[in-house]
Amino acid sequence: MTETILVATDGSADGNAAERLGISLAVRLRGRVAGITVVEDAKIRPPQSQGLTLPAFPEADLAAYYRARADAIATRFAERARSEGVDAGCEIAQGRVDDRVVEKAQGFDLLAIGRDGRAADSTGALIGSSTESIIRKTSKSTVVVPSGTTLGGPIVLGFDGSPGSRIAASMTVELANGLGESVHVFVDSKDKGRAVARFEEVRQLLGGLNQPMRETSSTLGRPDVKIVDTANEVGAGLIVIGAFGRNRITDFFLGSNAAAVVRTAPVAVLLAR
Repeated sequence: MTETILVATDGSADGNAAERLGISLAVRLRGRVAGITVVEDAKIRPPQSQGLTLPAFPEADLAAYYRARADAIATRFAERARSEGVDAGCEIAQGRVDDRVVEKAQGFDLLAIGRDGRAADSTGALIGSSTESIIRKTSKSTVVVPSGTTLGGPIVLGFDGSPGSRIAASMTVELANGLGESVHVFVDSKDKGRAVARFEEVRQLLGGLNQPMRETSSTLGRPDVKIVDTANEVGAGLIVIGAFGRNRITDFFLGSNAAAVVRTAPVAVLLAR
C-alpha cells in the first residue's frame, strides 16, 4: 500500500512538478506526504585553486544564500500542501543530495523526484545527475516527474513478466482504483507465445481493477519506445514499470529499458520495486 510519499525538491521546474504530483497523489490516495530539500555541501565549499592568487572565497555568504533558498523551498512546499488541504512539512537537510534523500526515503512507501534537477543544466544529461544517483541507490519505488506533468489520464503499465513488472502491476491496481483511472497494458509481442502468456498473467494480476484493462502490443520497435508511444496515444498521465526488467544484469539504472522510458517520457514514470 502507498500510504506515505516523500517528495524531494530542489526548486527547479521539475522539482516543482514533483511537489505538485506528490501532494496531489497523497490527497487522492488519502495518504501522508512530506518533503525534503538538501543544501549541497559542494556548492559552499571553495573549489580547488592551488597556486592561484584569488580573493577570499565567500563561503559564509554562499551558505547563508543556499540556506535562505532552502527555507523558501520548504515554505512553498508547506503552503502548496496546505492549499490542497494537507498538513505537510519539508525537511531541510545538508550534505550530498542523493545520500540524504535515499536515507530519508527509507521511512516512506514512495519517493517522488523531478527528472531534471538544477545539476542537469551543467552536465548536458537528459536526466539530472542527482536523480540518476538516487534511482541507483534507493530501494524504494520512485516516481520520476518531468516539468509540466499533471496527475490525470490513463495509466500505462509496461509488463514483461519480470518480478519488477509484477510489483508494478500490483501498484497499478492500487493507483488506478484510487485515482479512478483506466489502465492500458503494453506487452512486447515479438515472441507470440510469450506475449500470450504474459497477457494471461497480467490479466490475473490486474483482476482487482474497478475498470476493464485495455491491451496493447507491438511486434516492431524497441519496447521502451513503444511504451512511450502508447502513453502518448492514449493521453496517459502516468507510466508504471518495473525498475528492472527480465534482462537485468546489474543493479545499475543506466542502459535499461526503464532508464530509456524515464529519459524520454513526457509524463511521470513510476519505477516499481
